[in-house]
Amino acid sequence: MKYDICIIGSGAGGSPIAYELSNIGYRVVVLEKGPYLKEEDFSKDEVAISRRDLYAPLLKDEQHVINQYEEDGTVTRYEGSEYSWSFWNGSMVGGSSNLMSGYFHRLKPNDFRLKSKYGEISGANIVDWPISYEDLEPYYTKVESIIGVSGDAKKHKFLEPRSTKNFPYQMLEVNDATKWFDSTCKELGYESFPTPRAILPYASLNRDGCAYSNFCGSYACATGAKGSARAALLQKCNAKIISDAFVYKLDSDEKRVTQAYYYDKDMKSHIVEAKIFVLAAQAIESSRLLLNSKNNYFPNGLANNNNQVGKNLIFSAGGNGEGRIRFENLTKEQQEALMQPGLFFNRSLQDEYEYKDGDRKIKGGTVDFLFEHANIINRAKKEIYDDNGSLIWGENLQKKMFKNITTSRVLKFEIFNDWLPTDYCNVIIDDKVKDKYGVNVGAINLYSHPQDVKVGEYLALRAKKILQHMGAEDIYVNISSAPPPNLVAGGCRFGDDPKISVLDANCKAHELDNLYVTDASFMPTGGSVPYTWSIYANSFRVSDVIKNILKS
Repeated sequence: MKYDICIIGSGAGGSPIAYELSNIGYRVVVLEKGPYLKEEDFSKDEVAISRRDLYAPLLKDEQHVINQYEEDGTVTRYEGSEYSWSFWNGSMVGGSSNLMSGYFHRLKPNDFRLKSKYGEISGANIVDWPISYEDLEPYYTKVESIIGVSGDAKKHKFLEPRSTKNFPYQMLEVNDATKWFDSTCKELGYESFPTPRAILPYASLNRDGCAYSNFCGSYACATGAKGSARAALLQKCNAKIISDAFVYKLDSDEKRVTQAYYYDKDMKSHIVEAKIFVLAAQAIESSRLLLNSKNNYFPNGLANNNNQVGKNLIFSAGGNGEGRIRFENLTKEQQEALMQPGLFFNRSLQDEYEYKDGDRKIKGGTVDFLFEHANIINRAKKEIYDDNGSLIWGENLQKKMFKNITTSRVLKFEIFNDWLPTDYCNVIIDDKVKDKYGVNVGAINLYSHPQDVKVGEYLALRAKKILQHMGAEDIYVNISSAPPPNLVAGGCRFGDDPKISVLDANCKAHELDNLYVTDASFMPTGGSVPYTWSIYANSFRVSDVIKNILKS
């Protein structure tokens, strides 16, 4: 099979290139290891999602090894299948974008120059990006229209520069409880603003609008309102999509990738040839594939003669918290507002996107506020203990569940701040464990810089203060160094210096003329927002680069 472009992975990093290039006549193939599921295949099956991890491979078949650096300097090895520790998130056409909540924040201009703006941090490999916010801004705007982003670009201290006045889609309907949240923030001197979401508020772009089920995070969207790579791009392009295709090796000569090898679901091997190869298999898996693709020209793995592939892996730092708002603390009008079904909360704070610590300016982050997920299984699991921590059951459990679910509501917050790249957080190949395809699995060397938790705790104090002033009870905060598997980046960072980066400013491998990496692997730092919008925007940017190359 010969194509102009072969794309490995079908999520937010690969799909814009498939969409842009196939729709102007180029022969594009997309290889995706998971199945091709569509809106009619999706349901709110809570047992399948919350208890059986429906959209991820079985760990006995496919896993990662985790080498965790402990506080005392020792390293503990965990095999994912033994400890039920999974770093998979959305193995299907469209990837994890099917399962995202769709919180879409742009990076700020200073996110592109973390080192020059905030200075070096001991033990962290901070670098400036080789591109600027101004380079990416037109593509953020493009994503708003093509993917479908709803919101209200309310002015606040850290609102990034925009080339358009507002989002192309009006913000989603929100619960009336946001009114007293906004007034509480104002009293405390904070500027709350509506959270931008990659969710259509009404039918548009040949997709249906939001059904307001509140089953967004971890669930695929049955209406197509959520701006997944599948719904927004792949179902509207002319690329050939081959699902159940696990790419296990890339081959090359000295300067060019020549072939991709993949197994189908029957374990039959196939070969794809193309002029250009685009790798977008998810940050951990993209590094794994390159490291496993050794040959005479690249004995350390493809594009890895400088030994940089897999280095500087990052996640999103921060954590979460919550508080329960009870009827007895509210007016009748507030009670009615709080229990409005379906409507989102959708409020964010970025007042502390940077802050002062003594004389030093510190990079802070984003706090998103949202209602507890509608999944009744997870909500019920919280009620099985009494105030003393003893297990309850029967009528006592029934009464507690009924009261808390019908006369109170949990308001949550999620914190996003930079996970600093270090020498100790990276991807390598495990020499012992293989997957069901007989390929050595990726090993994640896991380490979090102390600054990550420090910033998260600073932001959590502000979020907790808001919940307290709203009268919330049972306030709980969890800021830790635990990595969220759905927010992973780095491993193939881009930069101008080939000695310390894998890719150039256009996400082309320094050492190969026709290999691009466009998932979150390219990011040298992650900013203090979820990554998906920036992945989309950068992939559309690289699409223009590839167009010009193919034209010439």
